Amino acid sequence: MKPTLFVLAAGMGSRYGGLKQLDGLGPHGETIMDYSIYDAIHAGFGKVVFVIRKDFEDDFRSKILSKYEGHIPVEVVFQSIQDLPEGFTCPAGRTKPWGTNHALLMGRNVIKEPFAIINSDDYYGRNSFEVMAQELSNLPEGSKHNYSMLGFKVGNTMSESGSVSRGVCETVDGYLTGIVERTSIAYDENHNIFFDDEQGHSVQLAPDTPVSMNFWGFTPDYFDYSEQAFVEFLKAHINEPKSEFFIPTVVNRLISEKKARVKVLKTDSKWFGVTYSADRQGVVDKFAALHDSGFYPDSMF
Repeated sequence: MKPTLFVLAAGMGSRYGGLKQLDGLGPHGETIMDYSIYDAIHAGFGKVVFVIRKDFEDDFRSKILSKYEGHIPVEVVFQSIQDLPEGFTCPAGRTKPWGTNHALLMGRNVIKEPFAIINSDDYYGRNSFEVMAQELSNLPEGSKHNYSMLGFKVGNTMSESGSVSRGVCETVDGYLTGIVERTSIAYDENHNIFFDDEQGHSVQLAPDTPVSMNFWGFTPDYFDYSEQAFVEFLKAHINEPKSEFFIPTVVNRLISEKKARVKVLKTDSKWFGVTYSADRQGVVDKFAALHDSGFYPDSMF
């Protein structure tokens, strides 16, 4: 069975200033998602599921989904802050989405096969899709508890426009032992990479340090874990208006409780995206160069 690609496309992108998902950054108006879908198809994924907000469904279907018809089966699910387990009610005044692992839960009724999950506004590179597709396709039928994650080299994920936050991976024998979220990762004047630790001390990161860019590989049993974990999260945090239920939080817990293993897959792909609006022109230039070199055709769909 071919794996499914699950695309998180419900976020607004407040730092960027608009719907990055619908921004045409390629030379022919291609969105970042177009490149992800194109690379996923060629890597061997068999279906794409998008999670979006209901309020921009019409735009999404007309501008995005229509172009994939005839190339790969596509489904859409919706993330809503009102979509909570039985017994819970969204607090009045809550506007912030519940986080990436809540968005993931929206796919529980339509994904029954191994799947990868990605952000819609990140360019991951073709090799990353090839590596993940091979990993998911080689899983034994009915496989459970064996997950995976693309470990990008932090030096391949930086922004020239400002600091970034990355999940820095700790590994043993190629398997994840934990992810520590590091903020304010940035270049210094010598182009070395540093972050500020909990005490405010500046700590250098080697360029090949593996980091998570939210490119995960799961089997459907992960939905069951997530539903249980979300109930516990809501019991503790439902009245905190900015609390979020993140994928790394659930994964870290499963690892610490020895309920799952997560293989860290290696890739030399270079991530890029539009974290800041100042990043946009650089991304446009990179896509133009990839087309000029023949890496992507003029018409992908």
